[in-house]
Amino acid sequence: MNTNPRPIPDTPLHRPFGRPLSPVPGRSAPGGRLDAGGARLRLRALHVMGHGSPRLARALGVRKTTIQELVSGRARTVSPHLLDAITDLYEAWWDKRAPERTRAERAAVAAARRRAIAGDWCAPAALDDDQLDIPGYRPRYGWKPATGTGVAPDIRRPARRHRRRRRGA
Repeated sequence: MNTNPRPIPDTPLHRPFGRPLSPVPGRSAPGGRLDAGGARLRLRALHVMGHGSPRLARALGVRKTTIQELVSGRARTVSPHLLDAITDLYEAWWDKRAPERTRAERAAVAAARRRAIAGDWCAPAALDDDQLDIPGYRPRYGWKPATGTGVAPDIRRPARRHRRRRRGA
């Protein structure tokens, strides 16, 4: 029984990553991994909104290179846990632009948008959410400027803790 007088709302910012994945035919890959197409499109769309790979990596609690490999298309599969995390973040930020409070943030936003323009990546509003996780889905439109409805909040996931092995006995 939950005795908390203020229950945690069921929003993408508060929902645990362990929500069930909806089965999509042809989405599974060997080793329990999933096709990365939907994750790639979501991350690219967030770049259009100014969220660069370092910001996305911090919010997801992964390395920047993981995001870069997904965005570039070098990563063909993704773990179900990471796909869930990317989907939750996308749901929270799809209509929000990245903050531009400091010179460094403004430079990061400009770099993310330049990458999106160079790649002709689709804005979040132009993606078909029902088709995103179907392998082979391609958006009908390329890059168009997007301003969103506000500024995305900062999200930091807890970093993964690695156990150190003791040396000697």
